[in-house]
Amino acid sequence: MICSHILLNCAIVSGCRFKTNDLVLIVDETSSLYWSVLSVIQNGFCECKFLNSSKSVSFMAVGASPGISASCLTTAELQQHWRAVKQEIRCIKLLFEIPSARTIEQASSKYVVYQIVVIRSGSYDRERVAIERRYSDFFHLHQQLLQDFSEELEEVMLPKKKLVGNFSEENISERRVALCDYLTQLYARRYIRRTRAFIAFFTHPELKTAYDLLRGGRFSQALEVLEKALVLQRKLSTHDQALLVPTLCALVVCQRDLGDIHDAFQTGHMALPAVRRYGFTRYRAPLLEAMVDLGYKLEHPVAQLQEELIKVQNSPHGPVSLVSLKELVVQEFT
Repeated sequence: MICSHILLNCAIVSGCRFKTNDLVLIVDETSSLYWSVLSVIQNGFCECKFLNSSKSVSFMAVGASPGISASCLTTAELQQHWRAVKQEIRCIKLLFEIPSARTIEQASSKYVVYQIVVIRSGSYDRERVAIERRYSDFFHLHQQLLQDFSEELEEVMLPKKKLVGNFSEENISERRVALCDYLTQLYARRYIRRTRAFIAFFTHPELKTAYDLLRGGRFSQALEVLEKALVLQRKLSTHDQALLVPTLCALVVCQRDLGDIHDAFQTGHMALPAVRRYGFTRYRAPLLEAMVDLGYKLEHPVAQLQEELIKVQNSPHGPVSLVSLKELVVQEFT
């Protein structure tokens, strides 16, 4: 039997909570389970490292029962567990609701904003956040998508703008349903839901607001908006965890400045794997430096973080930016 040793670091979000347990499994490279593991790696659900001349597959599988141990599971039980994990991955889908709308009247304008809720299906979603968008935001999204997907979107119709009766309850109610259906149709197309434009529609205004607050030193308000944006990013960016890095680093800055040292350290640990994996060179040294400082304050062991920081600072690929994490974060959305 030909076997491989694969060290996987899986991260599947369930209600925005990460759950990890170590499991060890011996897998024949010709078996379907082996290729199932590789399939999940290639789809970006895991980080992996192949270790030479070993006889097992070791992986951290999210969703394992608390206290589970590889020593007490048979191969069949491990296979059953892995099938359940794969099923959880496949079931992560999103639903969209527009439960309400309100009319805003200002001195020179009057418009309707629609409340949008993004819901993770398959299980109870504890992290429900609402955002508000105008019809013009939907229109701008559609125009952006048409630039790259004009043929693919021939059957996806954005509700047309009405010249009269925009503010009647009947028209607003009809448009709520139509706009919700529009988002559902976009999300059903994989090539659309993975675009930066689609994701930015749900997160960009909130992120811009958060960074403006952060630059103004209003860390408590910025933290609240960033946490809301992060919930949406996690739901919309399961295919690309790199999109979370700037937001997580901004959260570290806010939490640290507010004195939440423990939370800042935990958030930094959440950001590090993606920073390493996706080559965020401009974030890596500032984040590691912040983590070492936070670790010292918490009296946590930081030797490995220090060693990694020194290696990054002495990298043969060129000089490393000397800016702090805070200086780097405030440059976003400028």
